[in-house]
Amino acid sequence: QVQLVESGGGLVQTGESLTLSCVPSGGTSRDYAMGWFRQAPGKEREFVAVISWNGDNTNYADSVKGRFTISRNNAKNTVYLQMNSLKPEDTAVYYCAAAPPFYFPSALASHLKYQYWGQGTQVTVSS
Repeated sequence: QVQLVESGGGLVQTGESLTLSCVPSGGTSRDYAMGWFRQAPGKEREFVAVISWNGDNTNYADSVKGRFTISRNNAKNTVYLQMNSLKPEDTAVYYCAAAPPFYFPSALASHLKYQYWGQGTQVTVSS
């Protein structure tokens, strides 16, 4: 059983940056495509970004393109989400998730394809 642990959330002001990290325990990140989702209060969980198992391919939600960057360091067994130019509408709980490696990132915008989920880390952006 793979457990995903997110870290790096916090309270920032508009325009600032945060980097989230995700570390799987009981498994290795290179065995999975890894994604980030977020859920704001009263809203459904939404796709943010995903990266292929080897890091060669990525996919982003339109709302974060050009501001967020997903990356991975398989040697450190860690996946990152670099978030720049943060906006109040980015406020949400951010979840890391793992999907089978054979999926191409463009097919991984749906949460239904992910096998494992972390507990989430809160990101709050004040105006």
